[in-house]
Amino acid sequence: MMRTYIVLLRGINVSGQKKIKMEDLRRTLENIGLNDVTTYIQSGNIVFNSDLMEIDVIENTIHDAILNDFAFEVPTLVVTGDGIKQILGENPFVNEADENQLYFVLLKQHPKQELVDGLNEQHFPDEDFHITPACVYLRCKRGYGNAKLNNNLIERKLKVEATTRNLKTMQKLLEMTSQGKI
Repeated sequence: MMRTYIVLLRGINVSGQKKIKMEDLRRTLENIGLNDVTTYIQSGNIVFNSDLMEIDVIENTIHDAILNDFAFEVPTLVVTGDGIKQILGENPFVNEADENQLYFVLLKQHPKQELVDGLNEQHFPDEDFHITPACVYLRCKRGYGNAKLNNNLIERKLKVEATTRNLKTMQKLLEMTSQGKI
């Protein structure tokens, strides 16, 4: 049975690093058996269908294919449309922030509670955050580019792999999975 998934790649086509043309990425993913592969913008957002059911198997297969075809490591996170829908639905800042201030740091692993507690004790001016097992919700009042609490800091403090997306990207990926536009 085919299921629809979203793969989020971290750090490709950013500041001239780890460049991958989306056409080449689509071909790589199709060559490993993924179906209806569609990319959204150039920063590593891909929606596809697969009969594989285990997310960790899909993540590892995609990671290895990118390493083999492009010769560099890319952190890889796979989620479902339902996962994105749940993250968006649980956003604690949805009614109190301009949509351009909202960012979602999706976590590959659930962080240990003592690390969550430690990060929760910290304060970042003009930034609000809320940590769940799957996502760190960010409200960056001066924009993500000016945020101190960024993806790298979250990974370091929580000791997990993560990748960040803005509200518009999250909504578009959900739309792509729910409307079958793949």
